[in-house]
Amino acid sequence: MADGLQQVKNWILERHPERQDIAPDLDLIENRLIDSLSFVEFVFLLEQESGVSIQMETLEVDAIRTLAAIETHFFAAAGATAGAEAVQA
Repeated sequence: MADGLQQVKNWILERHPERQDIAPDLDLIENRLIDSLSFVEFVFLLEQESGVSIQMETLEVDAIRTLAAIETHFFAAAGATAGAEAVQA
C-alpha cells in the first residue's frame, strides 16, 4: 500500500474508532465511512496525499468509493495519470 493511501486509510480509521481495519473493496460511502460532512475534507486530503488536483464538479464518485479504487485512480504508478484524467474529464 502506498504511503499516501495509508494516510487516507488512517484518516478514515481515526474518524471511526470502532473499526480496526478497512477492506480494500469496502464501499466507503455506502458504509458511511465518508459522509457528506467529511466529504470535502476527504477530497482535500486525497489531493494532498496523491498530488492529483481534483475538480469537484467532474469527480467520478466510483473513483473514491473503495480504497482499491482510490489506489487505482490516485496512487498506482500507471493510475496516477488515469486518475487525473478521470477527475478532470
